[in-house]
Amino acid sequence: MQYRKIGKWGVKLSVIGLGSYLTIGFKIDKKTTKDTISKYYDSGVNFFDTADAYNNGEAERALGECLSGFPRHNLFILSKCWAPMSDNINDRGLSAKHIIESCHKSLKRLGTDYLDLFMCHRPDPDTPLEETVRAMEDLIRQGKVLYWGISEWPAHLITRANRVAAEIGARPITVSEPRYNLLYRFPERNLFPATEAEGIGNVVFSSLAHGMLTGKYKPGEEAPKGTRAADNDTNTIIKNMYWTEDNIRKGQELVKIASEIGITAAQLSIAWCLKNPAVTSVITGATSLSQAEDNLKAADIEIPDEVINKLDEIYPPVETVESEGK
Repeated sequence: MQYRKIGKWGVKLSVIGLGSYLTIGFKIDKKTTKDTISKYYDSGVNFFDTADAYNNGEAERALGECLSGFPRHNLFILSKCWAPMSDNINDRGLSAKHIIESCHKSLKRLGTDYLDLFMCHRPDPDTPLEETVRAMEDLIRQGKVLYWGISEWPAHLITRANRVAAEIGARPITVSEPRYNLLYRFPERNLFPATEAEGIGNVVFSSLAHGMLTGKYKPGEEAPKGTRAADNDTNTIIKNMYWTEDNIRKGQELVKIASEIGITAAQLSIAWCLKNPAVTSVITGATSLSQAEDNLKAADIEIPDEVINKLDEIYPPVETVESEGK
């Protein structure tokens, strides 16, 4: 396993992380969860990503139960808040009240005394940045959080938040968590340049575009049974963002390119994300040990320049400036 610093900061993360969205505490059973987490840990992974909103706290509970068997100092645990967790009017957003209460609840569900990283899951236009930044600083000073970050925030909001942090003597943003894959390259335009300038690391999610970059879907055919696209509980994003015949066709081209250098399309897609110097780690998901093993092998793949050029032809960089975090 390889490790990278988070931007300018001293802590180092494994270049492959394990996420829990739609899997841990939801779609995979306890044995598979335990076996998968153990496989990642034994392979050198120290980075585990979750959020209170993932199956309404069940992902945190399941992850915490499995991680309890490992030395805490070997783990880097990330959780998030922002999403509505109940009908209570204040049980959502990025107010000081919700951030502090959410952190305490996440610590309890995860069974840990502190979070390595606590993240604002999305922006909250109803709350002043100063309130959010101060709440994160308070948690850090209390020792309940070591670093704080944001997910799917646009570049201009990130730089504004860091200016606020500097003005009030608070810790700046350490980590950004954007969507990033061959079909969604928008962070390359604005977000990555901004985070690099601020010394912020990026841990990226959806590297396989919810399975569209694995080649498992075939042109003109229905999604195979057992895949994410065939499951109405989990297919909203893939169907709304990526499900086109053109993207399915491109997926088959990706399989061919990957096979020519002896790897899978999934491994190539993950390794491609890691090729970008702005990326610290790729958050992967797995519903089986075979998927876990496939993901983990991507850490050691060096993609030849000619393959990068082929990928740019099929999945070209974004030519017009658009906002990230849509």
